[in-house]
Amino acid sequence: MQIKVNNKDVNLNFGVRFIRELDRKIGMTLDIKGVEQNFGMALTKAVPALRSYDVAVLADLLYCAAWDNRERPSQSDIDAYLDDEKTNIDKLFDDVTKELKSSNAARIATKNLKA
Repeated sequence: MQIKVNNKDVNLNFGVRFIRELDRKIGMTLDIKGVEQNFGMALTKAVPALRSYDVAVLADLLYCAAWDNRERPSQSDIDAYLDDEKTNIDKLFDDVTKELKSSNAARIATKNLKA
């Protein structure tokens, strides 16, 4: 999947590396005796939010899926892209959902979290 941010094509990859990036960004973290530990589970949190059209989660998903671009757009760039009235957010939600459902790495978690 591709999007155009700042007039540049951005490739989105929803594989294992995407899930690791997402876990670092929005995964479940716990502080255990002063040591913060990340337990992942980002897809478990993100998929229901995506289905309820949470644009902040969509922004996080796009940012994390852009991990393999030579010039990765910043989170601010992604936010501005979503704020742009020319961006069809409805279609973007649908496209990202389809990509997650077809991704080998994310498909099972996406399927198991059906509403």
